[in-house]
Amino acid sequence: MTEDVERESMEYDVVIVGGGPAGLSAAIRLKQLAAAAGTEVSVAVLEKGSEVGAHILSGAVIDPKALNELIPDWKAKGAPLETPVTKDRFLMLGPQGELELPMFAFPPMMHNHGNYIASLGNVCRWLATQAEELGVEIYPGFAASDMVWNEDGSLKGVIVGVVGIAKDGHHKGDYQPGMELHGKYVMIAEGVRGSLAKQLIAKFDLAKGKSPQKYGIGLKEIWQIHGSEYFQPGLAVHTTGWPLDDKSGGGSFMYHFGDHYVAIGYVVHLNYKNPWLSPFDEFQRFKKHPSVAYNLEGGKRIAYGARAITEGGLQSIPKLTFPGGMLIGCSAGMVNVPRIKGSHNAMKSGMLAAEAAFGALGAGRASDELVEYQTAFDNSWIVKELKLVRNAKPLLGKLGTFWGGVVGMAEMWCTTLLGGFSFLGTMKHEKTDAESTGLAKDFKPIVYPKPDGVLSFDKLSSVFLSATNHEEDQPAHLKLRDPSIPIDVNLPRFGEPARLYCPAGVYEVLYDEQQANPKFQINAQNCVHCKTCDIKDPSQNIVWTTPEGGGGPNYPNM
Repeated sequence: MTEDVERESMEYDVVIVGGGPAGLSAAIRLKQLAAAAGTEVSVAVLEKGSEVGAHILSGAVIDPKALNELIPDWKAKGAPLETPVTKDRFLMLGPQGELELPMFAFPPMMHNHGNYIASLGNVCRWLATQAEELGVEIYPGFAASDMVWNEDGSLKGVIVGVVGIAKDGHHKGDYQPGMELHGKYVMIAEGVRGSLAKQLIAKFDLAKGKSPQKYGIGLKEIWQIHGSEYFQPGLAVHTTGWPLDDKSGGGSFMYHFGDHYVAIGYVVHLNYKNPWLSPFDEFQRFKKHPSVAYNLEGGKRIAYGARAITEGGLQSIPKLTFPGGMLIGCSAGMVNVPRIKGSHNAMKSGMLAAEAAFGALGAGRASDELVEYQTAFDNSWIVKELKLVRNAKPLLGKLGTFWGGVVGMAEMWCTTLLGGFSFLGTMKHEKTDAESTGLAKDFKPIVYPKPDGVLSFDKLSSVFLSATNHEEDQPAHLKLRDPSIPIDVNLPRFGEPARLYCPAGVYEVLYDEQQANPKFQINAQNCVHCKTCDIKDPSQNIVWTTPEGGGGPNYPNM
């Protein structure tokens, strides 16, 4: 609930929370429309990272479809999409060997011809310069920590810039109560599992009639490979199978691009049952597979990060509009799971929201529900694309990786050839990822090999590469609804999986010298803002909130 504190306020036509591809595309489109109409629209973009791109993490092979619409001359303007995909490979891995699947067996949407390997963070930095040139005001380091409301219950704006509160709650010497940024319309573009979006979805019951949202965790490293005969700029390799078992879904990517860079990452679907599974350690183990290791030969790991991914697809996208605002991008969840792509859909959703908002502003409207955005979205190529793959994720969940993949591939060919029709209809997701977690007693603990410091590493040295930093004397942004649950419930029932699913060593269970009296410790300063804890905690006891603005990772090129 908003504190009863007097704050200064600033008024805008549109306030956008989040400086990712969706938010920046919305801002640019608003300004483009205003320029074409000879009018003025005031737009503010709030970014919780220390700079635009600091919290952006993606594979990324980027489909330029939305960018072509937004900025047709993006190549001339120097957009950092410099490495076109020249070769696709898809491998099924066993413990030692591989089976390469022929690309002709995959439907056309799964091919990467015409796409580009890039850093999505750097693309967002470039989009920010385009936005600022058009007059958009961008405020990095400003976390939107709460919302303010009009008397009629519509969203009025957000509170940003609250700093100087100590761990014990007292106001330090540098205390600032923050400001209220009011918008005639407010766009929520926080990305996956955003803290404001989560509240808005609950408050306005936006997920009514929808399947539960599903998620994965994506872990990524960037390696620089000099003098390697195996470096192939434009090579995109995807794998499935080992080291995960058939009931724990996921897969990998390896992209060769730029100045001898290899972006290597691993995605684990968070509906896995075994509470002893550690996505981070599965990733480290994966890199030692013979079919993978040679890609990194003689290289140096220069970056690390992790981020949750929305995987629910079309049937999990909530209603996008509510009085005074809209959900855009991955605040709603627009990733095409089989393609491992979502930035183009996020950008397009921002553009559609901008067009709806601009029309409403021109008609003198404010703070009402922009149903025009929902209508435009429902008739967009985003929905057409997601409709083709709507059953891929449910099939993996029901049939496992192998048969789910086989049937899913046939299903995608069917929907592609029949214009979206499926003999399966639209399958639903039945459980949240938290509810999918099994009991510790029903699974064997997994013993992971110790990191060798060459191909595999520990969590803390990895977090160091993410340049994560938080002001230490501030209230922990990772909050427990009930502090007793980790030890009294999660530890005996689930082995307290937070210490394993967290990719940054935030959560620990500590014991005394007699290996008794367990204590749950939260190292919030390590948090890379992946949001996995908010998603996967089997008791739904951990709530992720925003720390002071500028806190978190500082990814240079992810």
